[in-house]
Amino acid sequence: MKATFAAGCFWGVEEAFRALPIESTAVGYEGGRMKDPTYEDVCTDRTGHAEVVEVDYDPEKVSYEQLLDAFWENHDPTTKNRQGPDIGTQYRSAIFYHSPEQEAAARASVQRAQSRFRKPIVTEIVPAAEFYRAEEYHQQYLAKRGLSHCHF
Repeated sequence: MKATFAAGCFWGVEEAFRALPIESTAVGYEGGRMKDPTYEDVCTDRTGHAEVVEVDYDPEKVSYEQLLDAFWENHDPTTKNRQGPDIGTQYRSAIFYHSPEQEAAARASVQRAQSRFRKPIVTEIVPAAEFYRAEEYHQQYLAKRGLSHCHF
């Protein structure tokens, strides 16, 4: 099954999901207006795309709810279009759902997650759109460099 999340710079988000028993990940761009965007296009903050991680998972090994828990634990969902020093719509918090069941689980998870934050959650919950795989050098970027997270 597929799950798609936007939670800031996709390098660190990908590593957070790779710590779970998932099948594979791919980083890319989703939710924008341009066909076949490049990293440079998305960085202009004019395409409307978010940096996303698409997770392939086996629900027998990890549940969608566990993926949602990892999503909430690994970013600040209360900052609109920003994560740490990264600012722009490409860094927004979003869950791109692939089924009505994922949508329902995502919406229910907001209620549970809200108790952990002082400010309101601003995460978008939207239908999955076309996923554009990012350039190869972005795939497993931190793992290729022996890192487990981004340093700000």
